[in-house]
Amino acid sequence: MSKFIHKSHNVSVLMYHIVCPAKYRRMVFSETLDAKLKEVCTEIQKRYEIEFLEVGSDGDHVHFLVQSVPLMSPKKIVQIIKSLTAREIFKSCPEVKKQLWGGAFWSDGYFISTVGAHGTEEMIKNYIQQQGKLEEGGQLRLF
Repeated sequence: MSKFIHKSHNVSVLMYHIVCPAKYRRMVFSETLDAKLKEVCTEIQKRYEIEFLEVGSDGDHVHFLVQSVPLMSPKKIVQIIKSLTAREIFKSCPEVKKQLWGGAFWSDGYFISTVGAHGTEEMIKNYIQQQGKLEEGGQLRLF
């Protein structure tokens, strides 16, 4: 569950849905590899301001639902996740490196999208369009 992250000069709820495919779209993710991936993600949380809300694999790619702070760009978050998970998986599961012909673990590309905690894109769009049109009581309603 997402939470408000309180810093000295801001409060944020920034969530991202990230999808990272394995190199060559190989079907490398097994139960053992899933467990190792989640273990590495737990360790990443301890060292970086990245919180993993969900992690799930689908054979040849992984979905991450992460929350972070405004100081970390989405690109930086993906770089941290991909580099540290690849390094630790290759270290503890050498058979995966053989499946990938000794190359990289992740493909170069990824998908990332912001996720709203309190509404959908359409709700926010409608709210913005209604700016300047006050309801009774002099206050706009967001939800």
